[in-house]
Amino acid sequence: MDETSDEPPTSAVLLDNCHFSQVIFNNVEKFYVPGGDVICYYTLTHNIVPRGKDWVGIFRVGWKTTREYYTFMWAPLPGDVYGDTAVQQQIQFKAYYLPKDDEYYQFCYIDQDGVVRGASVPFQFRAETEDDILVVTTQGEVEEIELQNKNLLKENEELQTSCASLQKQNAELQEELKKTRELHNGLESLRSSMEKMELELNSLKKENKHLKELDECREAELHQFKEQIQNVTSEKERLETRLKTAQDHIDQLQSQVLNYEEEMENLVRMDHDKTEQLESLKEENRQLCMTITQQKEQKKELEHRLENLKGTEANMSLHLQNEQQQNSNLMKELEEQRHLFQILQAEKNESDEEKQKLREENDTLLKHLSQTRDISSFSVVSQTQAPIPAPEAGCLAFGNPYYAAEAKLKARASGIASMRKCPICEDIFPEDIETSDYETHVQSHLLECPLCNETFEESNRQVFDDHIFCHGLE
Repeated sequence: MDETSDEPPTSAVLLDNCHFSQVIFNNVEKFYVPGGDVICYYTLTHNIVPRGKDWVGIFRVGWKTTREYYTFMWAPLPGDVYGDTAVQQQIQFKAYYLPKDDEYYQFCYIDQDGVVRGASVPFQFRAETEDDILVVTTQGEVEEIELQNKNLLKENEELQTSCASLQKQNAELQEELKKTRELHNGLESLRSSMEKMELELNSLKKENKHLKELDECREAELHQFKEQIQNVTSEKERLETRLKTAQDHIDQLQSQVLNYEEEMENLVRMDHDKTEQLESLKEENRQLCMTITQQKEQKKELEHRLENLKGTEANMSLHLQNEQQQNSNLMKELEEQRHLFQILQAEKNESDEEKQKLREENDTLLKHLSQTRDISSFSVVSQTQAPIPAPEAGCLAFGNPYYAAEAKLKARASGIASMRKCPICEDIFPEDIETSDYETHVQSHLLECPLCNETFEESNRQVFDDHIFCHGLE
């Protein structure tokens, strides 16, 4: 869990024998956010002498011995180890080695002998929340807490008295300690130098042993190489003799191979020709099989079709009779429709001639009304009797068709002169209407054939449909 491979010094010393006041932990948070590094601040009092194997560990609350640490870091030595003043120190725990649960933990300072010299207040590793922990206690719990506080106060007073006596003893021990520090320092330096010398000696012994082993291995390898060289030379001589005999045998075999090759070429040619013939025969056989199978399938299909044709022939004969009957009926209807179309076409031509006559009459009447629009009623009567005499009976076979209409038009001359009338729906339009608007209105009452451009009134839609049907029969 720590960043080094060395295990820290621990012990099975119980908590009653520990001195928690020699190292004071400062600025301990109630909780630390997971995923970030944690910096531990602590103060070394003048009652402790730090050593090289001192360490700071993180313990879960409820631990019994120093072996129950979760992770640890080696405590750095201050600049002045034997000073009489308090020293501020700090250690940074990496996030990777920190706990991941939300249990309560605390920092503990353990010296080189595995004895606890200081402990912090508990804290947690959890995310920051807006609400703090709300503790709800009952009256009984409050009374228990008060009793505990009283007991703790009594214990505190006893501890203070014992602390005063211990401080006196500590002062005496400090004087003796100063005397032993010099001896201790010299001893530590000698120990360190002895350890270095022992390490160097062990390394030299290992190197010497390794070199001896290498020398022995090389001598054995050299002896093996010499034996291999001798074996190779003898094998070389033996192989040279075998090579000469093999060369002679190879020459004989080459001559035989040439003869065999010529024979093989002849055999290959013959085999190739036979294979080509065999392939051609196989192809012909395959094609014949395919044609036979195709003919069989065609025969089956033709037989099936013949049966279907025999079955459908009767149906077709019945259907043909029905079709002939329907054709005769349709021909009769077509003749009737053609006769009806001729009658309708003659009626249409007559109606077109009548419309043309009416249009011409309408134009002449409008011109006549425009000439007589500004004349007074008296002059209108006199002038109409003089310049426009009534035609004689012998001049027109059926009389003047405009004479009767002229009197009516004269009576309505003042109103009709400024209007136009639709010849189909008889809607009246003012004369100032544009010709295009008037024509579109009249055209809306007509149906035009898309084939011969002949026009029909919208009321005669049945005639128009018959006309289109006749075009389809042509």
